[in-house]
Parts: sequence; C-alpha cells; structure tokens
Amino acid sequence: IALMLILAACAARRPAPVSDSLTPPAPPVVEAPQPVPPPVDKPIATHVVKKGDTMVSIALQYGLDYRELAAWNNIVNPNRIEIGQVLVLGAPAGMAATASPVTTPLVTPAPPIEARPLANTPSTKVEPRGSKVPFTERALAQMGAPDAAGVPVTGAPPTTIDAAPPQLPSPPVAEPEKPAGTDREDVDWMWPAKGKVLAPFSEASKGMDIAGRKGAPVLAAAGGRVVYAGAGLRGYGKLVIIKHNNTWLSAYAHNENILVKEQQDVRKGQKIAEMGSSDTDQVKLHFEVRRQGKPVDPVKILPAL
Repeated sequence: IALMLILAACAARRPAPVSDSLTPPAPPVVEAPQPVPPPVDKPIATHVVKKGDTMVSIALQYGLDYRELAAWNNIVNPNRIEIGQVLVLGAPAGMAATASPVTTPLVTPAPPIEARPLANTPSTKVEPRGSKVPFTERALAQMGAPDAAGVPVTGAPPTTIDAAPPQLPSPPVAEPEKPAGTDREDVDWMWPAKGKVLAPFSEASKGMDIAGRKGAPVLAAAGGRVVYAGAGLRGYGKLVIIKHNNTWLSAYAHNENILVKEQQDVRKGQKIAEMGSSDTDQVKLHFEVRRQGKPVDPVKILPAL
C-alpha cells in the first residue's frame, strides 16, 4: 500500500514551467534625429523718409552715423533722398557693420548773415532774425532747406554747390578698440568743460548749459568717433557730435572754433573745440547726451563734482 501511495504521488507531479528568462530582450527603439531648422535672420528695422528729413536728422534720431546709414542703403550722395524712400537702419546681410564712407561730402551752409536796413531808408523790408530752436530731430530737419546741410526731399534736383573735397579722417588715437557692433553701456564719462551750470537739463532744451570764458577748452566727454562737425543747425552755432558706441551720442554746441573733423577718432578728455558764443547771446557750452537718439539728463551719467 505504501509503495502504491508513493508511485501515485510521483505520477501526480507536474513538470516545472519553462522560464522565459532565456528569451533575448527586444532591441530598444532609437528615434531618428530631428532636423535642426536653419537660423532665421532677424529683420532689420527701417525708416520711411518724410518731408523735411535729412540723412543727418534720421541718423541722429536712431543714434547712427549718417555716413554708415548712407552706405547701408547704397546712397552715394547723402544730400539727396526722396519722400517715401525706405531706408534700412542696419547693415544688410553680407555687409560689414562699419561701412565705407560715402563719396559725396555733406553740404554745410555758411553762417547766416543778418539783414539790416540801409541808412535813411526806414521803409526797406528786411528778413527777421533766425530764432533759436531746441536740438531736436525737427530742428535738425531744418537743414533740409536750400541753404542747409541736406537738399529738401521734394524730388527737385539739388542746387549745385562747389564743395571742398572730403577730408581724409585723421589717424585714430591710440585707445583700446571696442568690438564692432557692441551695445555696451560702460562708457567712461567726464565733464566736457569746467564752469558753473547755467541751465540744467529740461525736456525743451534737451541738454544743459555750462558757463565759461571765450576760448576755454571743450573736451570729449568720452572716447568715440566724430560723426558731425559743422554749423548747419540754426540756433546751435558750431556743433560737434560724437558717437561713443551703438547706444550713446554726445553733442557740444556754441563753439568758437572746432578742432576735429568728421570720422576722426577721439579719446576721452581730448580737446575738440574752443568755447564761444556762436549763435547765442553769451559764452557757454550747450552739452547734450543721447541714448539711442533719446535725450538723457547728463547729470545722471556724469561723475559727481
């Protein structure tokens, strides 16, 4: 009986299940790499020329050099632009950020002559004196008059003027070079002249007035490049504008003598002019600072006295 029970128990055992551990694992699914889209070029801002615009006024509005603006738009004569013309405000693809200067010099008018009545002729009509206007884009656009530094954009042929050949830029002053196209705002500022502040910054004047004596040195408030030097803006006399980088400009008005030329590199503290009273009633320096073309109170960026 015991033997039969043992045999019955052995016959009732089932075979062990076959393990699946020997089955090789399925290979991992590898996703195909996604194609990288080509970089999209950022569109360049533009400006549509309006009546009264000049290359200088447009460049000042956007904090640019009018020579580079002309070169970016293939304009060889900066004195001639048309109403409705679309100007790009940056270097097109494939063109260097700093373009070559234009071939035609900007026309700068002679200082205006005040008309006076002749003796014993009280009925003689004369032209009124030119009034002073703030240093704004609208005022600078007055240079578009027939006797100003830009031919009016009316489509009429410009008056032929025997202008002197363009001056070659002076050799650059030794100073650490900044990368092209930089927007750094770490400009090292200094006061452009020694003297009492006659009039602080205001929205109307766009700058501040500093008193001084005739012939006193006017210094570059920071290193940069001269983008305008002339007397083409009524109410500001002999004017110098310096571009410090792609963000900052500074302007120096009412000078007696200008000692620099356009496209000349200057260093901080370099004498650029002599203080005077051109187109004003007393000796003083009118000083302006602009950030991307917008007026800024110079006291907020100049070192404390």
